[in-house]
Parts: sequence; structure tokens; C-alpha cells
Amino acid sequence: MNRIDQLFSNKPKEILNIYCTAGFPALNDTLTIMETLQQSGVDMIELGMPFSDPLADGPVIQESSTRAIANGMRVSVLFEQLKGFRDRISLPVILMGYMNPVLQFGVENFCQKCAETGVDGIILPDLPMDEFETEYRPIFEKYDLHLIFLVTPETSEARIRKIDAVSTGFVYAVSSSSTTGKDKDMGDQQAYFARLKEMKLKNPVLIGFGIKDKQTFAAACANSNGAIIGSAFVKAIENSTNLQSSIQSFVQGIKG
Repeated sequence: MNRIDQLFSNKPKEILNIYCTAGFPALNDTLTIMETLQQSGVDMIELGMPFSDPLADGPVIQESSTRAIANGMRVSVLFEQLKGFRDRISLPVILMGYMNPVLQFGVENFCQKCAETGVDGIILPDLPMDEFETEYRPIFEKYDLHLIFLVTPETSEARIRKIDAVSTGFVYAVSSSSTTGKDKDMGDQQAYFARLKEMKLKNPVLIGFGIKDKQTFAAACANSNGAIIGSAFVKAIENSTNLQSSIQSFVQGIKG
């Protein structure tokens, strides 16, 4: 069973998924951050593959991508860094990125490398669902990789149900139709979250964009299986002089 499925089977509520940009703050910090996240009690890790034109990302994650690229991070470098990481890290790990670098690397080659290193799922916001179904689905299935799609408050019920049917792993519910890192009132989104819950989707739902502290995490978890925190975590480590301490403090602040 894929590690993502195992996680939701064992812990269906209050999943904490932390996003970090590979190669940030420094090129070789990636595995240290991942190990410390595991030690701190995080449930899942979303590892960003830096890209020069990250459409869904706000300024904080854009800046982290720019720094990571300047540090020398590339898809090929990331796979080198991830070799053997499963000896130390048991958490589900998802790669989040954009189609251009994946196409340049080769879709099947990319999926094969993910399987070889131990990656469990992929988020590609600019991969159209129809294109995935007609061209790439068999490749992802061949390597037991979950492809996770995003929904927003504006996504119709019919479209959400279609995404739920095509998705594996979980559905990524964007809290509002904006980029990552924007301040949002989670109270204003409760009707949207409740609507998703009432739809009784086959996949678990994780809420992301604007989740930044214990309060917003709790609000997201009230109507979903958990939440994804990205920009707030990136801010917490961007100028850290002690990554382990900064990460432990941040996660403790969320989990209480």
C-alpha cells in the first residue's frame, strides 16, 4: 500500500502536511529539514521542486524557489539528494512542482526516479486533468505514484466529483482562489469546507493556502482530514541560524 494511503488509514484526522522548498535555505538543507520534520511529529512532507514561474505560489514561496535555483537546485540534483532517504524517513513524501521541468526530465523517467527513491505522490497544478487521463495516467499507475489534484471554492460540484474520481491519495482543497501565503479568514471559508465534507468524497481532503498557525490549522481540520502549511513554514526557516530548533518550535506551535 502507498504510504499516503497507509497514513490516512491509520490516522484519518488532523493530518499535518508541511511544505518546504528543496534546496532552501541552502542547497544541502533538504534532508536535514525532512528528518527534523519527522522527528517533530509532522505526518507528511510536501517537497517543492523550485521553478522559475510557479503559477500557484505567492511571493514567499516564489522567493524560496529563486534562492533554491540560485543555490543550484534542479530536479536531477534533488533525486541525487533523495537517494537512500528512506533509510531514515518513513513519512509519506510528495513532490510539488510544475510540468515544464518534469517534461524536460521526461515524464516516465521522472516517475521512475520517484519510485526508485521512495516518493509517494506528485502535485502538478498546471497539468490538465484530461491530459493526465489520456497521456500520463498509466505511467503514474505503473510506478504506484498518486497524482493529487486541486479544487477551489469556485470549482463546481460536478468538477469536484470528477477530480475525486481521477485523483488518488487525497484531494487538495485550496482555501480560496489566490496564491499561497495570502492571509485569509478561515471562518469565511467554513461553508466551502462544509460543502466538501458533505459531498463524502472517496478521497481524503487536505486544505491548503493560508494555513499558518494553530488556529487556522484547527479551522481547516474541523471539516477535513487535515491541512497543508507552506509559506508560514518557509518564513520560519528562511533566516534561521538553527534549523532543527526553528522547525521544532514551529511544529510545536501548530500542534500545541
